[in-house]
Amino acid sequence: MIERDINLGVDNLKLVGRLYLPPAGGLDPYPTVCVCHGIPFSEAAKTGVGERGYPALAERICRDGFAVLIFNFRGTGASEGNFDLFAWTRDLGVAIDFLWALPEVDHARLALLGFSGGAAVSVCVAAGDRRVSAVAACACPAEFSSLKLVTGSDEPEATIDHFRRVGIIKDQDFPPAAKEWFDSFRVVEPVGVVAKIAPRPLLLVHGGRDEVVDVDHAYRLYAQAGEPKQLIIVQGAGHRLRQDERAMAIVIDWLRAELR
Repeated sequence: MIERDINLGVDNLKLVGRLYLPPAGGLDPYPTVCVCHGIPFSEAAKTGVGERGYPALAERICRDGFAVLIFNFRGTGASEGNFDLFAWTRDLGVAIDFLWALPEVDHARLALLGFSGGAAVSVCVAAGDRRVSAVAACACPAEFSSLKLVTGSDEPEATIDHFRRVGIIKDQDFPPAAKEWFDSFRVVEPVGVVAKIAPRPLLLVHGGRDEVVDVDHAYRLYAQAGEPKQLIIVQGAGHRLRQDERAMAIVIDWLRAELR
């Protein structure tokens, strides 16, 4: 396969990513998948394009004949900026712009594959962007009414301190207004917009033992979504579904069916 390191510019920030293309001689333009990582909630889980989890997944999908983009949202990995979930929607919009401009990308077959916070952002962006033809959302929160389970607090300052320790809020003067930044999480509300994805296909995959986002979130999203939709609960699986072979086999089979 062909790999290209890429940079995306948004809000005067540089986001880093990598594009994977099938070997020359395949079907061109290609069905395309944009992979959206989740929120790193611990220093050990800090996300980077160089970390093998997402590149390995991208390579696996690419070997099936898909073009694949992975990138780091602002504040994570080697990308510039500070973590801001609402601003991640702008980051994803720029990633879609980038893919839309590539001659190798089939405009009729552009899917988002999101995980946790990245899944929430994927649903919200796809609801308003008709360039997205399908969405697979893994361990997706229905909304962000509480961050206590993952950060230890529902208070703005304590939450900011947590993400400083993780390393995804880097600047001492960020955010300029703590409460406004904290309240912006609630603007990213997949359950309120998921119905707008229809009639484009939606796949919801959730772990039956998700310790971060309760499985009830998946049922709530499914209830509000339009057709065609599919909900799969992977029994015994936790939150990190990209590390679960059963979950990823389900996702890749679905991508084949919907985009091939």
